Amino acid sequence: MSVFDLVILGGGSGGYACALRSAQLGLSVALIEADKLGGTCLHRGCIPTKALLHSGEIADGARDANHFGVNAQFLSMDMPAVNSYKDGVISKLHKGLQGLVKSRNITYIEGHGKLIAKDTIEVNGEKITGKNIILATGSYARSLPGLDIDGMKVMTSDHATKLDYVPKSVIVLGGGVIGSEFASVWKSFGSDVTIIEGLPHLVPLEDESSSKQLERAFRKRGINFELGTRFKSHTVSADGVTVTLEDGKSFTAEVLLVAVGRGPVSANLGYEGQGITMDRGFVLVDDKCRTNIPGIWAVGDLIPTLQLAHVGFAEGILVAEEIAGLNPRAINYDGVPRVTYSEPEVASVGLTTAIAKERGYDVIELNYDLAGNGKAQILRTAGSIKLVAQKDGPVLGIHMVGARVGELLAEAELIFNWEASASDVAPLIHAHPTLSEAMGEAHMALAGKPLHAHG
Repeated sequence: MSVFDLVILGGGSGGYACALRSAQLGLSVALIEADKLGGTCLHRGCIPTKALLHSGEIADGARDANHFGVNAQFLSMDMPAVNSYKDGVISKLHKGLQGLVKSRNITYIEGHGKLIAKDTIEVNGEKITGKNIILATGSYARSLPGLDIDGMKVMTSDHATKLDYVPKSVIVLGGGVIGSEFASVWKSFGSDVTIIEGLPHLVPLEDESSSKQLERAFRKRGINFELGTRFKSHTVSADGVTVTLEDGKSFTAEVLLVAVGRGPVSANLGYEGQGITMDRGFVLVDDKCRTNIPGIWAVGDLIPTLQLAHVGFAEGILVAEEIAGLNPRAINYDGVPRVTYSEPEVASVGLTTAIAKERGYDVIELNYDLAGNGKAQILRTAGSIKLVAQKDGPVLGIHMVGARVGELLAEAELIFNWEASASDVAPLIHAHPTLSEAMGEAHMALAGKPLHAHG
């Protein structure tokens, strides 16, 4: 077989984005995937969880319909129908992606690949050679020592996206993005939910003000949580699962969701054998996703950057363009948009107040309450937009809480990445009534000319 310009191991977000862009640039590509094209994001992560969240939103809408003058009632969740809807979304996107890969003349190979030389991957007993090898083997749902996953009473997100019933009660171990989203889903579906998070706040990587707002909103929704105390042990019985914390408190529920993060898929794939530098299973790379071995690159959840599908896309494109000689700009990970798709949503881009101060910035802040926004009142959502800025300088971070605020990140990302100041954004006209108006109002207020806000 001829030597490919790129051989990509893994067909998830980072791998297939690299394949599509490389083929677009005229490079020959082999793409190897052991499971399904699209990887975790499409089949077990981003897409199925957001479909479940949307079903939950519809359920909550039915419960609250009378607030909007609509005579309706919530009866129950039909989980086979929910899963049919979810799987239909996945199937349509999967078929579209398969068509894209085929149309770009990418050699797609199904099977478990292993790196056996610096330029060769073996799959299905065949050796595939490339001038460049791109490792994109993704991540798996982690557990804790002694916490065995049975997929029935003790489960990860992989199992939770396929659940065919609504549990009466759930303990969610981990209050990060995945844990908070599933807590939101199950509460909307009608479960009693308790989150256990060892750190002091939910979504602990977000600005503390956003975490506190999410906690208030979850309390209002009846989602319980224990913060700042770590997991000690668990027992499984015929009735469910009991979790004991280090402070002696215990909680019992029908099922336990383990949402303590994701680890890199790198074991027994030949990476160490070729001398690739690694740390705790992650492949280490430079700012252009190059490993320490010339000609070997790594992208996506396999490397210690933000574990987000859109980061994988960007890294895959970056590698394709670097190999093609386009010399693309390195990714500024501070400028990556981040969303927790719970109800309410938490969205951000840029630096938190704490990190900005750690980096030595003279920080000023502005909080704009969504109570002053017409569309927020129509939607009956509460929340805010917080701006973190350098005094007499650019906006350093934008942090938002509220229904649908993830949709505001496109403008927020431009503001941060183009190093705009509040006075640059304040004159821009935002359509009324929209949630995006709140972005304009916040910057107007920071620029010293508030309109629908107290100055």
